[in-house]
Amino acid sequence: MKLFPAIDIKNGQCVRLRQGSFRDVLVYSDIPLKIAKEWEASGASFIHVVDLDGALVGHSVNEAVIKEIVDNVSIPIQLGGGIRSIKDIENKLNLGIDRVIIGTKAAVDPAFMKEAISTFGPERIIAGIDAKDGVVAVEGWERLSSFNAVALALEMKNAGVEMIIYTDIAKDGMLQGPNIHYTAEMVEETGLKIIASGGISSIKDLEILNEINVYGAIIGKALYEKKIDLVKAIDMFE
Repeated sequence: MKLFPAIDIKNGQCVRLRQGSFRDVLVYSDIPLKIAKEWEASGASFIHVVDLDGALVGHSVNEAVIKEIVDNVSIPIQLGGGIRSIKDIENKLNLGIDRVIIGTKAAVDPAFMKEAISTFGPERIIAGIDAKDGVVAVEGWERLSSFNAVALALEMKNAGVEMIIYTDIAKDGMLQGPNIHYTAEMVEETGLKIIASGGISSIKDLEILNEINVYGAIIGKALYEKKIDLVKAIDMFE
């Protein structure tokens, strides 16, 4: 199981939200690059970066900070947040990002995913499905859609998607454990590489996710709050 330490960027700072709320923000560092270097030194094989401002407004906001990370760490980076056009994807890949995550655009326009994958290849494009009680949320999690998460994932699969980040919003930033039921359903029903996100709080949570055969797990607040030792976790699972 791959582990993805997370860096969420808002106003140029490294932050965590609770349940995806932009009104409930905790700042962990004014220098996201410092955090990225820490994850790299701990043995991370990939870093998960989200431009939170970008997710909300629909275009890149923290590009200078992201570029600084790309230029100063040697491990690959996957990036999400406000990437909603072929040009956006191209710009991010040219910036040095290895994989881009498409969330809102994937939910409202599955045909776009087909175009993105045929243009850049399935190894560079990840669908981000963020859900609450199995229902997909869009626009920086500010709005619930009418889509069922598994149904959307199957539509993504038909479009050529091979990897999905599945985030349970109700669990995100709460340190109460991931939503195993919905995550397992996603793994079993789609047969895709599922990266679990939201609520991971302990090594035990990682063990359970490993048992349900997720491809990877994104760890955020648990690292910042010292609930999980990244070096130890990588040694156990990768």
